[in-house]
Amino acid sequence: MPETRPYTSGANQSEVRAHNERLMLSVLHQDGAMPGSEMARRTGLSSQTVSVILRKLEQDGLILRGESQKGRVGKPSVPMGINSEGLFSYGIKIGRRSTDLMLIDFSGGIRAERRLRYRYPQPDEVFGFIETSLRDIGSDLTADQRDRICGIGVATPFDLWRWHAQAGAPKTSLQAWKELCPVTEIARFSPLRCFVINDATAACRAEHMFGASRAWRDSIYFFIASFAGGGVVLNNSVYEGSMGNAGALGPLPTRRPDGSDGRLLDTASIRELERRLVEVNIDPIVLWTQPQDWSRLEEHVAQWLEDTAVALARAALATCAVIDFQAVVIDGAMPPSLRARLVDRVRAELPTLDVRGLIRPVVAEGEIGAHASALGAAAKPLIAQYLMDTHAGFAPAS
Repeated sequence: MPETRPYTSGANQSEVRAHNERLMLSVLHQDGAMPGSEMARRTGLSSQTVSVILRKLEQDGLILRGESQKGRVGKPSVPMGINSEGLFSYGIKIGRRSTDLMLIDFSGGIRAERRLRYRYPQPDEVFGFIETSLRDIGSDLTADQRDRICGIGVATPFDLWRWHAQAGAPKTSLQAWKELCPVTEIARFSPLRCFVINDATAACRAEHMFGASRAWRDSIYFFIASFAGGGVVLNNSVYEGSMGNAGALGPLPTRRPDGSDGRLLDTASIRELERRLVEVNIDPIVLWTQPQDWSRLEEHVAQWLEDTAVALARAALATCAVIDFQAVVIDGAMPPSLRARLVDRVRAELPTLDVRGLIRPVVAEGEIGAHASALGAAAKPLIAQYLMDTHAGFAPAS
């Protein structure tokens, strides 16, 4: 008997309609308000289909009608755009030094935020903070706004329990995270649908949706926080990979300042700057205090910035040898002025490296900064349920 060939299942009419709604919302979200005629041109849908879908999205409160544009040949056109009040989403970053929680609207605007700082994360403290923050923020919303919250995104380092040494925590202090599932923990006090994403990938998603990297179809993204991480953008979508860990750039082989072999995270991480400050008896808490001001640390920051730039330039070149990225985007949980200096230094370092056989990429500065992981986490429920994301690596937890 011949082997049965697997086919993908066909789409029924409601699935096609849902796909087209996602497509149109994604275009409006990325490119801004536009009239139906322009929407039809960009999506390839018929004017009648676009008109029907726009009318439904407006009735659902997801888009708003703009002012009529006159002065052109034919009847006036009316632009339609995203309604910021149409959807809301929570984003949570569980990090090695802090947990950040925010509520964003459909346009990515931050409506509320909370932060918990610690030496290292303990589950009872972290999830107690999350429960209290969700309750407090929710109490300030109207009933309609609460009904429009579409979910919670959680950004966290995968295998957090393995990083006790790098985080400066006792060996057994993070073991509780080994068997812990954030989705299960949050479900104990919230009925909202929950999605988990790698913290660096979440930061990449925030930059891709709300930052400057939308200008490039394919880019590699480096985010410098407690440790170095990153993300991959292919064909205008964040690529998470089959295990959700694509763009885990921290382990990339590189050379330490002393010339020995090491990993990118051994040099290009704020944890390394922490270590250097402790060696000279300076409390590193200032690195994580908001708003960020590292000006009094310039003597120590300058050398760390130089070492980080050299390591990043080498890592950027290595990634471009695998995929022909158009741009290298660099962001981090650091003051914007230092981020700009870091990017300038990487731009200066790249031409000193051997790039034969490669096309040197554009080096661009990210725009989101310390909020990136939480903002990207908050974007995950919006994408999973309302927008297009052709390279999502795994299904959300329910």
